[in-house]
Formats: sequence, structure tokens, C-alpha cells
Amino acid sequence: MKKILINKNVWQTRVAVLRNDKLQDIYFDTHSKEELEKCFFKGKVSKILPGIQTAFVDIGQKKAGFLHISEIDRALATEKTAEFLHVDDFEQNIINKKIKKAISIEKIFTQGEEILVQVIKEPIYEKGAKLTTCFTLPGKFVVLMPNIPQIGISKKIGDREERARLKEILLKCLPKNMGAIIRTTMEGRKAKDLKKDISFLVSSWKSILKKLDQAKIGEKIHEDLRLTLRAIREHFDEDVEALYVDDKYEKNSIQKFVQNFVPEHIDKIKLYQGPPELFEKYEIDKQIEKALSQKVSLKSGGTLIIETTEAMTVIDVNTGKFIGKDNLEDTILKTNLEAAEEIVRQLRLRNIGGLIVIDFIDMASSANKQKLSKLFEKTLKENDKYQSVLLKVSEFGLIQMTRKRSGKTLSQQLTNVCQCCNGYGVTKSIQARSFEILANCKNDILKAKTKRNISLIVPESIFNYLIHNEFKSIIELEKSLRCKIVLEGSKSLQANQYKIEVVK
Repeated sequence: MKKILINKNVWQTRVAVLRNDKLQDIYFDTHSKEELEKCFFKGKVSKILPGIQTAFVDIGQKKAGFLHISEIDRALATEKTAEFLHVDDFEQNIINKKIKKAISIEKIFTQGEEILVQVIKEPIYEKGAKLTTCFTLPGKFVVLMPNIPQIGISKKIGDREERARLKEILLKCLPKNMGAIIRTTMEGRKAKDLKKDISFLVSSWKSILKKLDQAKIGEKIHEDLRLTLRAIREHFDEDVEALYVDDKYEKNSIQKFVQNFVPEHIDKIKLYQGPPELFEKYEIDKQIEKALSQKVSLKSGGTLIIETTEAMTVIDVNTGKFIGKDNLEDTILKTNLEAAEEIVRQLRLRNIGGLIVIDFIDMASSANKQKLSKLFEKTLKENDKYQSVLLKVSEFGLIQMTRKRSGKTLSQQLTNVCQCCNGYGVTKSIQARSFEILANCKNDILKAKTKRNISLIVPESIFNYLIHNEFKSIIELEKSLRCKIVLEGSKSLQANQYKIEVVK
């Protein structure tokens, strides 16, 4: 069973989703920071790069967003290309062939053109926001695609009769030239729930189009629900045992929202009044700290090592303390199966996307490899809402997969690059840093061409090392430079810092 915890403070709102009291998802909303994902903007094409089929669009942010040709809806691309080719008197099949060959970003947009775009990925590292014209408006039971006339049903709804029933309902209430994807939450529900959801989303789309004409370049036209309501829309279902919120005003707001969409679950909303604090009671902060660590301990005694780079994430599975009771192959299989389930949880909790390589412990049995692959694929399908593509276990025990990126990872949200190691994860030894400081000191004194007394101020750890191990080296340095060097230790300096001062 699941629990949803909502902790609201003046400076921040946090939402935690727990399954069997283990943290499954964590969301943060810093009130002073603007979220861009799912927002609609009136933008202006600032640059077109045909070589990479990308247009850069000014949406009023520090960096221009980028719009790749694959994110331009087909109808718009066809319409613009048809205008470019001036084809209106030919047979339809000839037109379609010409358009297919001629589609290029430079024939769809012109520099300075005003367009409506939606953000699908937040800015990350040095990249601006990723944009699309394939618009989506998510609801509780359906995702409306106002300019893409296609119909989809969640793969998690497996029953054929139910899929046929839902498709029939959708076709009856969906406006012409619009598309939609039915979400898993719609399974088993009545037609009126779907109609109500679509009616609300269509109304939102009409409002967006109305605002577009009066909006200025870079103006935000529409944004998704705030974090709390968004989390409820995504997670509040029959599997939820209770929703705890520690603010009575937020509780009232949530109740009004739930009353409109899933009134049968309204009794699950409860006001939490400590002590202890809500997140403290369920040890959420401790679980977040563990999710920021490279090492993850498994119940059996095995471990996972998770390392993320800009290009990919690598996960290594080790038996650790687990030695098992049976033969080696069974021990390895048990560790791998437990690791597979925990990896799915960690990918979701840490919000890791992109290319992922998992180094499971190598197994001799091909049947065991197949068993591991099936379990991993099944766990991903059941417990991870984001799309992933999975390859079979290789001869080396590796599984390669991709997982859809969505926003920043947990690490990017909560941590900064270490100023001492610059992200390497290691720092130079005291000896190496001491020698580096002495070399820099020598160069600085030679450049200054001073013969006066010098005070060399270093971190205390470096000071202790130099006094006990390199005192003779400092004396020799004084002789070669023909000046006196006074060594001082400082608690305020970082490990790689030092100061040189001329003593009066």
C-alpha cells in the first residue's frame, strides 16, 4: 500500500510517496523558483540551424530553448512545407511525396517568426529548455493532445475488452482533430469521468489559444497545476492507504481538488499534527540522504554502486557480505534478483534517465539470465511510469537500457559540485597538495622579485605536514630565494588554498 505525505513550509513544499513505508518518489517546490516543464510560452525563432535540424526559440529565459524537427507536429510541418512548395493543383499522392522529401527545419520556420511552444524538459547543464509543438495537457484520466489526432491507451491496461470499451468512450467525447492517451487510472471507471476530464482539458486549450494573440514574446501563457495537486493527480488512486498533510489550509485546497476528480477517495485525506514532524516520523530525510549516496545496501548483504556522468549512469552489483546457503550460482541469482527490484526503485527515486548500463554479477546459466531479464522488465513495467527500452543480459552480465529523462535528477536538485574536488569525487593527498603549494609559492616569489620576509599561510593540515616532514625543504627554499619564509596555519582556508603576504 502507498502513502502520500505533504509537508508545507513558508520556504518550500515537499511531497513524498511511500510504498510499504519505503520512499518511492520525492518532489520539491521552492516557492521562489519558477518551474518550466509542461508550461506554454509565446516564443520567437531566434536562430535556425539546418545542419542539426534545430530551431532556437526565445521564450524569455536566460538561454533560448531548442526545438528539434522531431518535436514539430506533423500537421504544422506539412502545412508550412506545402506553402513553401506552392503545391495545390497536383494530385494528393504527388503532394505527399514532395512534402516528405522537402521537410526541413528551415522550410518550416523563418527567423523572427512567432510560435507557440511547450517546454518538455527543464534547462540542464549548459543546455536551454527542450521545446515541442506536439502539445499535451495532462489530466487525471487522460492526456489530451489538442493538435495531434491520435488515440492511445496505457500499456498497463492489459484486458482487451476494457481497452475496447475505453476506446469507444473516448471516440464519442473527443473533439474532431484532437487526440488523447487514456491513462492507467481510467481502468474500470465510468464514461462520465472521462468526459469530465476531457471537457476541462479542452477548455484549458481554448484558453491558451485565446491568450496567445494578446501575449508578448517570452510570456508564459499556461502552466501545469502546482506541485501538490500535480502529485495527487499522478499518485492518488485506490492503492493509496492515506494522504497526510501538515497544513490545514493546504488540506482544504486538496479536498476541493479531489472532490472534483476522485470523490470516493476524499476520506483518505488526513491532517497530520505532530510531534514529531511528518517527514521525521517516516524518516524521509534519512531516506533522501541514502538516495544521494553512491552505495546502496541490499537486505541480503549485497550492494549497488551507482555512478552518474553526463553521458550515462553505471550501476555495479556486488554480493558484498551475502554468501548464501546453497551453491554459488544460487547465491548470485538471489543477489541479482534482489538488486533488479532495488535498481528500479533507485532509478525512479533518483529520477535517473538517459543511457543506463547495469553490471549484474555474471551467471553461468542462460536460464538464470533469462529469469533475471524477465523480472527486471516486469518490475520496470509495474513500478516505473516512465518509458524505458531494455536489452537482454549480455554475455558479460550487462544490461543496457534507456529511460526517459524528466526534469532534474535528485542529485542535481539537492547538491552542488564539490569546490575541493571539482566533481571528481577524490581530492589530492596532503603530500601532493603540499608540494603544489611550495612550487606555487616559489614561482610567486620569483615573479615578485622580492628579498623581504614572506609569510606563507596554508590550511592547518598542510601546515602540520610541512612542519613535520618538509622543514628542511623550506630552509633550502629560503636559501635559494634569499628570503625568510614564515609558515602559518589557518583554519579558514580550504584544502587547496594558500596566501602569501610580505612581512613588514
